[in-house]
Amino acid sequence: MKLTDIWKTSQVPTVSFELFPARSEKAAEKLEKTIDELVALKPDFVSVTFGAGGSTREGSRQLIEKLKDGEGLEVIGYFAGYGLGPEDILAVLDSYQAIGVENILVVRGDPPHEGGFTPHPESLPYASDLMAFVRPRYDFCLGVAGYPEGHIDAPSKEKDIEYLKLKVDLGAEYIITNYCYDNQFFFDFLERCQAAGIDVPVLPGVMPIYSVKMMETLASLCGATITDEIRQGIDALPEGDKEALLSFGIEFAVQQCGELIEAGVPGLHLYTMDRSESSVAIVNRLRSEGLL
Repeated sequence: MKLTDIWKTSQVPTVSFELFPARSEKAAEKLEKTIDELVALKPDFVSVTFGAGGSTREGSRQLIEKLKDGEGLEVIGYFAGYGLGPEDILAVLDSYQAIGVENILVVRGDPPHEGGFTPHPESLPYASDLMAFVRPRYDFCLGVAGYPEGHIDAPSKEKDIEYLKLKVDLGAEYIITNYCYDNQFFFDFLERCQAAGIDVPVLPGVMPIYSVKMMETLASLCGATITDEIRQGIDALPEGDKEALLSFGIEFAVQQCGELIEAGVPGLHLYTMDRSESSVAIVNRLRSEGLL
């Protein structure tokens, strides 16, 4: 089912999770357990990422198939087109279409960190270029990424919204945002979208706090602000107590999600980092409080 139809028929905000393909046997075993525990929550859909430069191309398709056919889940296939030529783009999307994928998230993607990668000379440099290429050729329900604090490469938040509006005008039907720890960034982003005439569903991304190192690394990569409230809360925890940190992160996310739900968001998209404990606890708390 297309996401736009899910949101039209859902009586409560949707719950969804992001997963990424395992890159080792140990990670694959961990992912199997994570999937089992997340599937038990009966999410409305899940998303599967696509590695930089197509690095997880086969793994992403296999994971999508497993989730769709093995678990009966609706799946969003990410498509990060950075560096890929037209033939590769068509091959990936044809393979997704062949296994029944109806929803695609079109993103530029990042350059591969490993050396030696050379972009195809006919590659499309921006997500808007990908949208213009993909939309006339496929009937997918296409979505794009949004950045409440502005994309890290954008010259300004205003310019970032211009680019987002262009992607919607080219056929994007929904937006999934990068996470932020202060909901005011998201609410301000919605106001900028509305002022620009963007009227598609905007789904907030939520990133639980898993570890201080991961929090700092991810924030530096995407430009997310780590608020004083979070820093002070973490400083008050017993040093090195991983369980206390995880509990703090869960409690913070529950409060954040509750505020987003009260504001009328269409759903919540949790970035699991292929872990289940925090997401399970967050969703169960929200459901026990009648918010989901």
